[in-house]
Amino acid sequence: MRRTVAAFAGGFLPCALMAAPAATPAVDSGAELLRVLVSLLGVVALIFFVGWFGRRAQARVRPGGRKIRVIESMPVGIKEKVMLLEVGGTQLLVGASPTGGLRTLHVLATPVPDDAPPSATPVVRGFRDVLAQWKRS
Repeated sequence: MRRTVAAFAGGFLPCALMAAPAATPAVDSGAELLRVLVSLLGVVALIFFVGWFGRRAQARVRPGGRKIRVIESMPVGIKEKVMLLEVGGTQLLVGASPTGGLRTLHVLATPVPDDAPPSATPVVRGFRDVLAQWKRS
C-alpha cells in the first residue's frame, strides 16, 4: 500500500499537474520587448535631462555677489580657514570656523597687490634626482 501511495504521489501527481496548464494570457514578446526598450530609453533621457538642468541651474548662481570678492582663501586647520575679501575697495582678513562663524581679523589700510604670474615654472625633481643630490652631500 505504501508503495502505491509513494508511486502515485511521486510520479503521477506531478505529471497530472503539469498536464493541465493554467490559463495564461498570450504574451506578444515583440510588444513586450518594445515596451521595455521605450521605458529604458525614457529613464536614460530623464537622467540626461536632470543633469543638463542641474548644470544650467548652477550656471545662474554665481559664487559671491558683485560687491564682495574673495581674493584668496587658505585653510589653517581641519575646518578653519582665513579669507582675504575685498568689499568696495577695502580689503578684510576674515577668519571662518564652524563654531565661531566669521570674525574680522584685520582691515588692511593698503590693498594687497595681485600677484603677477611667475615667469618660470618651478622645476619638479624626480626621486632619482633627490637621491643623487643626497648621495653627493
